[in-house]
Amino acid sequence: MAGVTVQRLCQKLEMARQNYYARRKLRQARTVDEELLVALVRQERSLQPRLGGRKLQVLLEAELTQAGVRIGRDRFFEVLRKAGLLLEPKRSETPRTTQSYHLLPVFINLIKVLPMSHPNQVWVGDLTYLRTEEGFMFLALLTDKMSRHIVGYHYGDSLESIGCQHALRMALKQLPPGMHPIHHSDRGSQYCCHEYVALALSRGLSMSMTEVDHCAENALAERMNGILKGEYGLDQRFKTKAQSRKAVEQAIHLYGTRRPHTALDNEFPAVVHARTIPPGPPLRDALRLGPQALRHEPRTGVHSPAHVGATPVADHPVEPFGI
Repeated sequence: MAGVTVQRLCQKLEMARQNYYARRKLRQARTVDEELLVALVRQERSLQPRLGGRKLQVLLEAELTQAGVRIGRDRFFEVLRKAGLLLEPKRSETPRTTQSYHLLPVFINLIKVLPMSHPNQVWVGDLTYLRTEEGFMFLALLTDKMSRHIVGYHYGDSLESIGCQHALRMALKQLPPGMHPIHHSDRGSQYCCHEYVALALSRGLSMSMTEVDHCAENALAERMNGILKGEYGLDQRFKTKAQSRKAVEQAIHLYGTRRPHTALDNEFPAVVHARTIPPGPPLRDALRLGPQALRHEPRTGVHSPAHVGATPVADHPVEPFGI
């Protein structure tokens, strides 16, 4: 204020001048720290517009530490709040992509109580839609249940099983020899059709499907749709199909290599998945039991053809703990 000196202000506050200058220096340093944080958040949000605060804090920790900036969780969120960088909840329309009223064979749920121990133990599949001004497009995903890595995907303009088959073939190309994942999905006709099942079984995969609570029993696959749409902008209406294809490719790449997962101790899915160690019986057991010790018999659990009563909604994710 005009006419107010530092000396008079310190006398009024009963504060030493050295203390005043020390506090002012601290406030200036905090302002500089906060400006750096905001700049880093905006830079990362240019790539991942819907990445939440907790994951941003993990992702930016190394850069902030290198710059000598120490910001706790509460202050981190307060800085984001003041800068208008906290995310608002987002809802999207959910047209049906799963057609489970059919007469195709279905399979029992093999993973309901199965503990996850390594990558390529269980793959979960789902199909979702994207909007463009040129028409709907459909994204088929296969995700590793343990590593959260997208092992296969296909993006096309057909809702038929062929897109899911392309995604499965992509996943099978990277599958290490001797590994036979359980393939888990909803009971959509795309996954129940004879061509898809034959392709999976021909590579030793066991088929598993939801039984009653379809969304909850395939929660990770449903959640993947929500992450890609909600955090990477795939829920917008794209101008062209080509534009949406580029967005899908970028989203899947960033998800695998730049999005830390709480369930993975804040590591990236691609990193965790790369540590795959093919499981198998100990050598002494294989020698003792002979060739049958190494033989894999796919579990099918085929149910007789029947109408399936409940239809899961593809993009109503049930968020499992720790994702």
